[in-house]
Amino acid sequence: MLRLIASTTLELLANAIGLLVAWWILRPEFSTDATGFIIVVAIFTVARFILAPLMMKLSMRYARVLVGGVSLVTIVVSLIVTTLLSSHLSISGFTTWILATLIVWIFGVAAQLLLPLVIFKKTLAARSDRSMTPLG
Repeated sequence: MLRLIASTTLELLANAIGLLVAWWILRPEFSTDATGFIIVVAIFTVARFILAPLMMKLSMRYARVLVGGVSLVTIVVSLIVTTLLSSHLSISGFTTWILATLIVWIFGVAAQLLLPLVIFKKTLAARSDRSMTPLG
């Protein structure tokens, strides 16, 4: 249960960072407001949790070539779902959609790699200390 909470927290934070960077770089074509940002992150994260396994399964069954791009497809579909379900996110222009997908993906991946080192630093240090102590 703790692992699920930790992975969900990391996913939320990574998505928030990716969406925030996309907003910062692409505004005004990629716009949200402060209050709506939390709603946007929540909807986007839920959409990714639901869509990622589905997209992977579909790509394995029907288009193996797309397996490497499943994350990008999942992000663009999640952005579409988020804009449809929330009035707090607006994305205009084809180029903005492409750039938003790439930015959210790149910064989301970077955040998922780096956040555990920052957030769970104490836990990781304690675990490495335990593994280095001799038995007996």
